[in-house]
Amino acid sequence: MSAAPAIRIEKEVNPHFENFLFDWKQKFQVLVGGYGSSKSYHIALKIILKLLQEKRTALVVREVYDTHRDSTFSLFEEIIEDMGLADKIRCVSSPMQIRFPNGSKIIFKGMDKPAKLKSINNISLIWLEECSEIKYAGFKELLGRLRHPKLKLHMILSTNPVGEDNWVYLHFFQDKLSKRFVLDDRELYQKRTMVIGDTYYHHSVADDNLFLPNSYIEQLEEMKEYDPDLYRIARKGRFGINGVRVLPQFETMEHRKVMKAINLIKKPLFRVGMDFGFVDSYNAILRMVVDMEKQYLYVYWEYYKKGMTDDKTAQELKEFKESGERIIADSAEAKAIQYYRQQGFNMYGATKYQGSRLANTKKMKRFKKIICSDACENTIHELENLVYAKDKNGNIIPDEFAIDPHTFSAAWYGLDGYEVTDLKDEAQNQSRSTRQRPRGRRR
Repeated sequence: MSAAPAIRIEKEVNPHFENFLFDWKQKFQVLVGGYGSSKSYHIALKIILKLLQEKRTALVVREVYDTHRDSTFSLFEEIIEDMGLADKIRCVSSPMQIRFPNGSKIIFKGMDKPAKLKSINNISLIWLEECSEIKYAGFKELLGRLRHPKLKLHMILSTNPVGEDNWVYLHFFQDKLSKRFVLDDRELYQKRTMVIGDTYYHHSVADDNLFLPNSYIEQLEEMKEYDPDLYRIARKGRFGINGVRVLPQFETMEHRKVMKAINLIKKPLFRVGMDFGFVDSYNAILRMVVDMEKQYLYVYWEYYKKGMTDDKTAQELKEFKESGERIIADSAEAKAIQYYRQQGFNMYGATKYQGSRLANTKKMKRFKKIICSDACENTIHELENLVYAKDKNGNIIPDEFAIDPHTFSAAWYGLDGYEVTDLKDEAQNQSRSTRQRPRGRRR
């Protein structure tokens, strides 16, 4: 029996994607980039070329199944039509499936219908489009579906970079909290393509798409003026912080240097704050020092645990009882505070009133610098990239945040009663002083 004649294909592609189209050395291929960079187009083309060459079953996944029809499925249809292969490759719309003359096929699934994934067998190639929208548990579930007795396995992941707290960044780049490091994304932006272990990385932006009109790139550039976060994602194709940072003056410093700086403060103000937690939230305690002259806040020690009863926590914190350090805690937990006081702790409740959340947030923002020891990993994790929550209209809520930052609450309570000078008030005071005391006399 003679072999089927080879299909000759001529297709113009973007130069930045030429090597990617035929590179199948690694199991994982991670493509991140901005809007209009053509990464999805070239992934679809790559899969078509592979399935024409080898008999495979490929699975294309998005978080919501119905979004395939106007995105990935229509993209495959467009490429197949453009390549003149519509008479050889059949696109079936219900259920969505693409069938090749050699027996290869592409099936489409959504993570919103996980039960339908269980019946899939012999998947050797998976494409996770907009993978940042898929949950981490879903990604791990799909890894289990990627199996074939003979063929080499591949998983392609594509996304517009979102926040550094997304699982894609934490898994394929770095997780600062757990100190897991794979790749510094800044190096990828510089080199554009990299290979780390069994993972191929590819970065692209709109400039890499030579078929894109200049007017589209100009629209992306305009985002810089009205939406810096979206500009970073859409135009630059980079991970980062999504939203408005609550504490832009927050920085980390080596613990040894923090302690040295604290020892040089002429009149340091030492404070300890505690936020209570148990099942879903954390007991968070911070030791802090205020440099009142410079208006710097130093955080040099933390305690951060959940699922701890008061008696166990009291045992772990016995050094505070022995030292007599004053702890200012969440006054909403009066029963817990009373327990610790009975155990010999110097603990008091912080003042709370309507609007105190906003007042405490403003107080923290008035510090010229908030310097955190690199030993306080949970504080760094919560406060370094802390952003405001937004309402349904996209406006920030000044006393609500994207996460529940327990260390932020601990800092609030610890600083109860201390006021940071407002720069506006300071400017007014200096202005009054200048008016009262002339700089000099004319001669």
